[in-house]
Amino acid sequence: MKQSTVALNRLGALKGVMQRFALLALVGASFALMLLGKADTVLVERVRTTVADSVAPVLDVLSRPAASLAAGVEAVRGLTDLYEENQRLLEENQRLLRWQMVARKLEAENEALRSLQNFRPEPGASFVSARVVADTGGAFAHSLLVLGGSSDGIRKGQAVMTGEGVVGRVAETGLRTSRVLLITDINSRIPVMVGEGRQRAILAGENTDRPRLIYLPANAGVVPGDLVATSGAAGAFPQGLPVGVVASVEDGVVRVAPYVQRDRLEIVQAVDYGLNGILPGEALE
Repeated sequence: MKQSTVALNRLGALKGVMQRFALLALVGASFALMLLGKADTVLVERVRTTVADSVAPVLDVLSRPAASLAAGVEAVRGLTDLYEENQRLLEENQRLLRWQMVARKLEAENEALRSLQNFRPEPGASFVSARVVADTGGAFAHSLLVLGGSSDGIRKGQAVMTGEGVVGRVAETGLRTSRVLLITDINSRIPVMVGEGRQRAILAGENTDRPRLIYLPANAGVVPGDLVATSGAAGAFPQGLPVGVVASVEDGVVRVAPYVQRDRLEIVQAVDYGLNGILPGEALE
């Protein structure tokens, strides 16, 4: 019993001595490594490389679970996003199917009404796209010069359009170029209908960006924001081509903001709707 107590006392004393000299030993080892590094940098570099090569596989193995966990979290997040997107597409598909049913019903009703009225459909339209090469507009004229003429199938009187709406009509044609009279020109007159009441009027250009409506009934009830489209009267333009919206109604003067802005025109389409309209016969030959 006494021997074991003595052994424990010796171990405690030895532990205390080691604790006292541990800091000094670490400081000494640090200085020794520093001196060794200064004395033989090649050896230190080799040792560091060897240690790095030995530790790298261990670090790689330890990092794999973290990378796998991150990949798994990303996969779960992607599945969640995919599920939400799938639900949105399903709802959109249901809405499109309902609209398809409505469209088919309206198409069937339209065909039935046309057959009852012996309706004669309008001829199919053809068009020629042309690039705007010059804006010959000014204080006294609003027109464009486009790179397309009679050799391309463009004829005087054809409607000129963009994807937004009516630009004007072909006023002159050459072999390879044509001049387009804009709806804002003072010489332009287009039969239109306005608003839900489909009130008839004439859109008259005034060499400004806001043409006015003339011959509009006094009790038309037109308000800003009403849509303006061609009426098809006189056969100059087909019915329903978008022109613009009512911009202002002041003191009985109704002005229209065209959908098409002249300063942004690059490509236009001269459209042939097969209408003779008010043009002389020689213009359509």
